[in-house]
Amino acid sequence: MPTSSASDQARAVALVSGRVQMVGFRWWARQQAQELGLAGSAVNLSDGRVEVVVEGTRTAVDTLLLALRDGPPSARVSDVAARWEAPTGITGFRLG
Repeated sequence: MPTSSASDQARAVALVSGRVQMVGFRWWARQQAQELGLAGSAVNLSDGRVEVVVEGTRTAVDTLLLALRDGPPSARVSDVAARWEAPTGITGFRLG
């Protein structure tokens, strides 16, 4: 079975707008990320957005970015602005 190499690794920082705080969005994002084998974080920002940072395979990161556009049933996502960065080797997933 093929394993991923460092060149297959990707990191994205997504700023998710809409009704995404106080609706379980961060916990949902963590669950989705962990199911995809991603590491990262989901943090509420003071302006009402949620910042989701994830690292893992490019395919898994792309899959999560698509899922963030829907979010959990209680959320109403209006926008997901993502930027790509160089992976830093983070592990685990934290909520903030």
